[in-house]
Amino acid sequence: MGKSAAAAALYQCSECGWQTTRWAGRCGECQQWGTVAESKVPARDRVLDQARGRAARKGRAGPAVTTAVPIADVDATVARARPTGLGELDRVLGGGLVPGAVVLLAGEPGVGKSTLLLEAGALAAGNGRVLYVTGEESAAQVRMRADRIGALSRNLFLAAETDMGALLEHVEAVQPGLLIVDSVQTISVDGVEGVPGGVTQIREVTSALTALAKQRTLTTVLVGHVTKDGSIAGPRSLEHLVDVVLHFDGDRHAQLRMVRALKNRFGPTDEIGCFELGEFGLAELPDPSGLFLSRLTDPVPGTCVTVTLEGRRPLLAEVQTLICEAVSDPVQRRTSGLDSSRVAMLVAVLQARANMGIGKKDVYSATVGGVRLTEPSVDLAIALSLASALSKLNLPADLIAIGEVGLAGEIRRVTGVQRRLAEAARMGFRRAIVPAGSPGLPSGEYPAMTVIEAPDIGRAIAAALGGS
Repeated sequence: MGKSAAAAALYQCSECGWQTTRWAGRCGECQQWGTVAESKVPARDRVLDQARGRAARKGRAGPAVTTAVPIADVDATVARARPTGLGELDRVLGGGLVPGAVVLLAGEPGVGKSTLLLEAGALAAGNGRVLYVTGEESAAQVRMRADRIGALSRNLFLAAETDMGALLEHVEAVQPGLLIVDSVQTISVDGVEGVPGGVTQIREVTSALTALAKQRTLTTVLVGHVTKDGSIAGPRSLEHLVDVVLHFDGDRHAQLRMVRALKNRFGPTDEIGCFELGEFGLAELPDPSGLFLSRLTDPVPGTCVTVTLEGRRPLLAEVQTLICEAVSDPVQRRTSGLDSSRVAMLVAVLQARANMGIGKKDVYSATVGGVRLTEPSVDLAIALSLASALSKLNLPADLIAIGEVGLAGEIRRVTGVQRRLAEAARMGFRRAIVPAGSPGLPSGEYPAMTVIEAPDIGRAIAAALGGS
């Protein structure tokens, strides 16, 4: 290999886009093994890049694209959000889609991303033209889904393309107010190195679509794939290029789907939108708490209800626990919807601080409705369900438990107690065990709610099981 050829050799990580002039077994940016491969960059492009860098360092002035004006004179109405017609999606977006914004919607395969955007596109088509570009399915396949979920509109235009040039031609022909690209990993740009879905291609496609959106004030929604660890596929810079990053998640075996905002330049990032996936598409769930409760007619030992905060929204969820004699060695600790290490810690706390002999028994813990509870505030509900299952005593059907449990057996305060208790009272619960020092409900607002403040796990168990 000659000197000029060696100078043109570049090594690039296929996961994050990190570049180096030497091969490395491990990426220096994302620390992944075996992702660095040689990427041939034409010497001419290398020279041009270096020249641009030198020119930028000299700080030479160039022609201005826009005119600087006083900030008070800027018209803010053009950046006002337009509702999509899906209230739960608008909640997460901060009111709707902003003209010229670029939104990235990511999620696992089969979770319902295309269905959500097809429904939103059909609703938005009532106020203007919408162009839906699919690179993963044929136009006929998308039409069949639209028939099933009732997402047909004369202003909803559909194109099956994987070439960036063809996509731009469709934009010129349709002149849409909303562009949906499903997905950004399937679109490729001619003359750019790499396969569709590769780091270089994704960066070029996203940069081009972002420039198009800003130039035309064209609202653009991109569908993004995720890797097996749940992160968005492609370079990390992808999330910096767009204005809004949404994550659509849910267990594919359950009906509940949630939209979360990971980044939002136009609204909050602590809201979630809830949907129910059914035969005829996605239905909004403005009140999803009932999905996570079993509503048993007869109380059963080992069940306890808690209130978790998903963003700013309180949701009631039920924890179920089963304790039985060990049938093998070592003992079994199985969880579904709960953090297994957290449940194991609570078993140890109950054994050491509440004198409960659980260590030699099999423990099975799960949530109802497929919801995943990771917030520390559910600790107390898990601990009480364990105590109830071991003692074979029922917890009151109208009781909820909120609080984080420490290794010393203390119950720590959590945020949003007022909102949690108000939601529980609205759903018909009349008793609550909360950490000591937590503020109670405002006087007279919910007079039927009895709030018990427990400083440690022993007193919480006594109050819940009627031992005091």
